[in-house]
Amino acid sequence: MKVFKLVPLLLILPVFLSSFTPPGEITWTAIGDSFTYLNDHLNESEYRVKKGWITRVTEEVPGLTYTNQGHNYWTSVEIAQKLDKFDLKPSDVYTIFLGANDWWVGVKLGTLDDYLNNTGPGTLNGAFRVIIDKIRGLNPKAHIILITPMQRGDFVYILNSRINGYGSYRDKNGQSLESFANAVKEIAKADKMDVVDLYRERRLGLRQAVKFKWLRDPQTYEYKEYIYPDYVNIPFNEADEYPYPVRAMDMTYDGIHPSDKGSAVIAELVAKVIKSYQF
Repeated sequence: MKVFKLVPLLLILPVFLSSFTPPGEITWTAIGDSFTYLNDHLNESEYRVKKGWITRVTEEVPGLTYTNQGHNYWTSVEIAQKLDKFDLKPSDVYTIFLGANDWWVGVKLGTLDDYLNNTGPGTLNGAFRVIIDKIRGLNPKAHIILITPMQRGDFVYILNSRINGYGSYRDKNGQSLESFANAVKEIAKADKMDVVDLYRERRLGLRQAVKFKWLRDPQTYEYKEYIYPDYVNIPFNEADEYPYPVRAMDMTYDGIHPSDKGSAVIAELVAKVIKSYQF
């Protein structure tokens, strides 16, 4: 009789162990654009960033491990359309940090009804619904944290100055970055998800993006340090020196992407939410 009782147990045990998460271990999938991607590609900041915000969160939350699903330059619409190619895994926590690229390239914001009625990934609201439905299909009990875009100064890509753009002080394609941040908050409220509002975090405001922008004075043609908002109407030429030397860094290293200082602020806010969960 002992032999027959033991056989079913031996058959069940491997299945049990394969689905068992060790006590104290919390899995996290971070979905996003370059703000997420750069955590594991610090070389693309020329190592101005020593430690990204995702890594910092794992250091603040015991037992937390992460999978980086950051996709450089991608919008929420592109991610929603290609989700099935990402090989997403069930996780205890998911963060969605999107919206900045949508604003810049002219993705239509849509309305909350696009989210509530699942109208498809033609707008930011619709795309978020597709992404969130996918997550809940993987783990219905997962904690989902939405992160709003942060305010941004003038961006100049550190590896190629020809890639540049103005900050969130001006609308793009008739839409404000603030409206995208508001949409993310509305989705979180409507669907009872946590939200980290970086857009309204005072430590990450436009004036704190960089200490100054290093530009030529249009009258004297001599380089000069321009603080925000003085630099807004001063032209930048791609042949000029990189406008954000190391000493100009503040919350960002290139006008929009978080420096170590900025990453520490983001990590603090995200870690606080994760620590509030019961696993």
